[in-house]
Amino acid sequence: MSRRRRRLVIISTGIVATLGVLATLVFTGILWPSRFLASGYPARGIDISAWQGEVDWDVLADQDIDFAYIKATEGSSAVDSRFAANWAGASKTDLLIGAYHFVSFESSGEAQAAHVIETVPVGGTLPIALDLEYYGEFFTHPPTRAEVDAILGPLIERLEEHYGSPPVIYATSQSYDRYLSGAYPDDPIWSRSLVLPPRLNDGRDWTIWQYSNRDRLDGYRGEEQYIDMNVFNGTREELAKLAK
Repeated sequence: MSRRRRRLVIISTGIVATLGVLATLVFTGILWPSRFLASGYPARGIDISAWQGEVDWDVLADQDIDFAYIKATEGSSAVDSRFAANWAGASKTDLLIGAYHFVSFESSGEAQAAHVIETVPVGGTLPIALDLEYYGEFFTHPPTRAEVDAILGPLIERLEEHYGSPPVIYATSQSYDRYLSGAYPDDPIWSRSLVLPPRLNDGRDWTIWQYSNRDRLDGYRGEEQYIDMNVFNGTREELAKLAK
């Protein structure tokens, strides 16, 4: 093997090894490309569910976070097993808190709204959030926009009527493009984008950005070792104005 060829092999091997190390760091959550960009937004928060297990909210809240969205319900009957404990614990901290509902494509908007209202108390919280994303067989066979509109329309209307403010809608880029683009102008958008700040295809501004799903904080012990991190597009004081 010539000296030039040997040098190219060494360089190529080094590049592959470096890329492998970087990929490992990203996968384990040690290095996350969006963290630097998200650091420019002063109001930081988490979203959490039973997957994070038992939570010491005093410890969790004391880690440079301003808000927490807590999973409450799913579909027309499921309640997150840790919602009551998480809601009670978070309410004792100075965090701005809100509840989120995972939208089902298999039950009516009216039934899902009734379930949320039965579970989530009114007052002193951030607006209810609706988690709109694919799950199960709907990754390969997504419902039509008309089918989702028939669910979202009455769900949003009923929740706004009950809680006094338009729900926040969480969406991946795929679910936003298919179901939300150009519609629901009064509802703040919570966008998932794990590399760069969200750019919604209809030019709309995002309100909350979920920039990481592989962070680690102290204060929880569950099956899921990572926690989702978010920033608000404004100050904590502006975020507090959304709370009723």
